Amino acid sequence: MDINAILIELRAERDSIDQAIAALAAVNSTGRSLAGRAKGRTRRTMSAAARARIAAAQRARWAKQKQATASKPARRISRAGRQRIAAAQRARWAKVRAQQQRAA
Repeated sequence: MDINAILIELRAERDSIDQAIAALAAVNSTGRSLAGRAKGRTRRTMSAAARARIAAAQRARWAKQKQATASKPARRISRAGRQRIAAAQRARWAKVRAQQQRAA
């Protein structure tokens, strides 16, 4: 085997080991990796005006959603419908009782 080929292979292996070490070192105490962020860079803060703009937009979305659900009328059953249901239920129970009496 050629010495140059061996050197290239060893350097490639060294680079992969260095990358693994850097990735492990980048993991902080909370278990989150810092590899995605550049070192020394802090998180961006949002201005008060931007927060207010976003909050106003979200309140508008909530109001729109509330308006859409409030515009639907509440569905209520009529008295006649309720009486039909009650009569059908009474008939079902009468049938059950009749079967129980025949079985006894």
